[in-house]
Amino acid sequence: MNRLTDYRDRRQAGDVLAELLLSYQGTETLVLAVPRGGVPVALPVVQTLGCSLDLIIPRKIGAPGQPELAIGAVCEDGEVLLNRRLAQNLGVSEEYIRRTAAAEVSEIRRRLTVYRGSRPAAVLKFRTVIVIDDGVATGFTLSAALKSAGRQNPRELILAVPVGPADSLAMLACDADKVICPLQPEQFWSVGQFYRHFEQLDDDEVRSMLRQVWKDSD
Repeated sequence: MNRLTDYRDRRQAGDVLAELLLSYQGTETLVLAVPRGGVPVALPVVQTLGCSLDLIIPRKIGAPGQPELAIGAVCEDGEVLLNRRLAQNLGVSEEYIRRTAAAEVSEIRRRLTVYRGSRPAAVLKFRTVIVIDDGVATGFTLSAALKSAGRQNPRELILAVPVGPADSLAMLACDADKVICPLQPEQFWSVGQFYRHFEQLDDDEVRSMLRQVWKDSD
């Protein structure tokens, strides 16, 4: 068997994950995809397992004047995962964190409305929940997503990603019952490094993918 070193595209990555998740077949399993890139990875998993699909959107809280530097992350429920040491070192005020987190929650809800339309959010309680993205880098925002999902009392919470560095995955293992990641390279710079085709997706493409899955399941 050839050693896995990269993926052709997100669809192939999803096929690989689906094979590793076969024991979770059935309608009681729920896949939560992280848009945008996690959606095409999640589709083969949903199709293979015959399970339900919904979304979870974590958002970074950027430092003042340095929006790319994450001092925290938040999901729809508004609970903030904060890097307190970094926030303190940068002198970030609690008021800034509250205000920025509220703005990010509003953006999360706006995006969920764009993607879901009037479709209600799935119930996580007492279900097997699999969170899927197209990869992990630092894992900070995915940690917020897992914590948010965990607060809804799933029976089992699994993180399944095609690629990520071992140290980030070890951190995320504290937030999930199981972590599945078939490609854990020693030399890691970015998620896109391990895809031969890693095109950026727009909202219309994501909505089209979701409509097809949800139409077939309704």
